[in-house]
Amino acid sequence: MSDSAKAFQTDEQFNQRLHTSGFRFTPQRQHVYNVLMETRDHPTADQVFIRSREGMPEISMATVYNCLDALVKSGLVRQVSLDRAATRYCPNMTEHCHFHCTDCGKIFDIDLDDKPSVPEAKLPRGFKPEQIEVSMRGHCPDKGCSGHSRN
Repeated sequence: MSDSAKAFQTDEQFNQRLHTSGFRFTPQRQHVYNVLMETRDHPTADQVFIRSREGMPEISMATVYNCLDALVKSGLVRQVSLDRAATRYCPNMTEHCHFHCTDCGKIFDIDLDDKPSVPEAKLPRGFKPEQIEVSMRGHCPDKGCSGHSRN
């Protein structure tokens, strides 16, 4: 399959996902999504805004927030919240968890062999979990990371 055919298929899937979630296609939504897909580093909304302005100078911060909201509600990206830090956005929709380096602040996707299941916990009657988020904290192997010197 050619690159243009792959792009068309991806665009078609993108449009379909928006449509089935009650959102219409807009060039701004496509642009914000492309920004997230270019560098999968879990950017904050501010970082997405700065990157989005490079290719679409007229885009506003409010538009970026609205686009991110639509992408999350459409299941095209995930929100990643780490304590009280700014929400970050992850375009990886496969089952995975996040590793947060407490020294350099980077967030890494960690593949999971199986879909996470509810830990053995006694949930109160009527509670039905729909999503489980697993995150880990520690030190990454980056030689420039200050935590590396402790190993």
